[in-house]
Amino acid sequence: MKILFIHQNFPAQYRHIVKALVEEGGHEIYALSMNQSGQFPGVTIIRHGANIDKPSSHPYLSLYEDNIQRGHSAALSAEILRERGFVPDIICAHPGWGEALFMKSIFPHAKMLCYQEFYYHSSGSDVDFDPEYPPTSKDYTLSTPLRNSTILQSLAHADFNVSPTKWQKDQFPDIFKPRIKVLHDGIDTDLVRPAPDAFIEIQARQLRLTKNDEVITFVNRNLEPYRGFPTFMRTLPSLLRARPNAHVLIVGGDEVSYGRKLPNGQTYRQKYMSEVGELLDMSRVHFVGKIPYHVFVNMLQISAVHVYLTYPFVLSWSLLEAMSAGCAVVASSTQPVLEAIQDGHNGLLVDFFSPDQVLQAIERVLDHPDRMADMRQRAREDVVKSYDLKKICLPAHLELIRAVAAAKTSEQLSALVS
Repeated sequence: MKILFIHQNFPAQYRHIVKALVEEGGHEIYALSMNQSGQFPGVTIIRHGANIDKPSSHPYLSLYEDNIQRGHSAALSAEILRERGFVPDIICAHPGWGEALFMKSIFPHAKMLCYQEFYYHSSGSDVDFDPEYPPTSKDYTLSTPLRNSTILQSLAHADFNVSPTKWQKDQFPDIFKPRIKVLHDGIDTDLVRPAPDAFIEIQARQLRLTKNDEVITFVNRNLEPYRGFPTFMRTLPSLLRARPNAHVLIVGGDEVSYGRKLPNGQTYRQKYMSEVGELLDMSRVHFVGKIPYHVFVNMLQISAVHVYLTYPFVLSWSLLEAMSAGCAVVASSTQPVLEAIQDGHNGLLVDFFSPDQVLQAIERVLDHPDRMADMRQRAREDVVKSYDLKKICLPAHLELIRAVAAAKTSEQLSALVS
């Protein structure tokens, strides 16, 4: 096949798919990316950029106009590919930033398979979930549905779509759901697995931590409200008093991935350290920033309790990776967490906003004679059963790419959802 991948930060979600296709051989693979560095063996990466500094004619249109700029930049690169004689059989695209907007105009006969990550709503989802961070204005509430403008274009043009969880799929309009298949990216359960001999060294503190220690882990890409950082920080004073031997490992940067930035350049870590920092024994709280993946896996392997909190939003890979590592997971009772965690079976569910419930659940695990070994084992078994990369998710993605590329009729495409 001739395949074109489109992702702002290629390879991102497509990493394992592309690697498998390259190893399979016989394919001509190109990628369009705004990431200006890195290579991927077997793939020709075309890098493009976009000037998105032009002010919008109306503030509600600013995001859409930015996406059009990205889409136009990607389209110019795609036209060059077409002039060189490359016409894909299938385009696999993450449409969220606009790069796929014009692809069907350039390659009208190519099938397009889109990764549909999230559909925005003004209410009943992430926007109005947290009373501490309500919508900033009436304009914010009114303009939220317009964040879907680019996504709606992709839904209209795509031949087929995938979404990683059922709840994420359910956020999309009913008219499009017959062409959206629930298919997670997958977790490498061979790599992310329990390891009794794992350890972590905090060199600045000359500290070595193992599974024998009371290690509580918390992971965000960036430390922010969407992923429960305020609740976790407010848990720490009571946690450290109750567990004098506990160490807390906090992974994540100080930028903002989701939601709003604080004024005057303040970070959320600064904000909540100013609230609770004087109550913390900082010799046992370790902000480790962004860490290499193998260190992240080691950290999960020694974790006594892993805390995962989220708004109703995109499900983080880290939750399923923690389960695959055999962690005792304390998670918020929010969607789409409820698809992966059943309370008392493979994890413990708590109110997203309740530091008391988070503390009680952590202590429940640490006070258990074997730290709830059966629950941790079931967590791993459930991920292996439903989310295993090599046996389940990756083969399903590869099969879907072939099926979409080969489909001749609308009925054949609709049949792929089941």
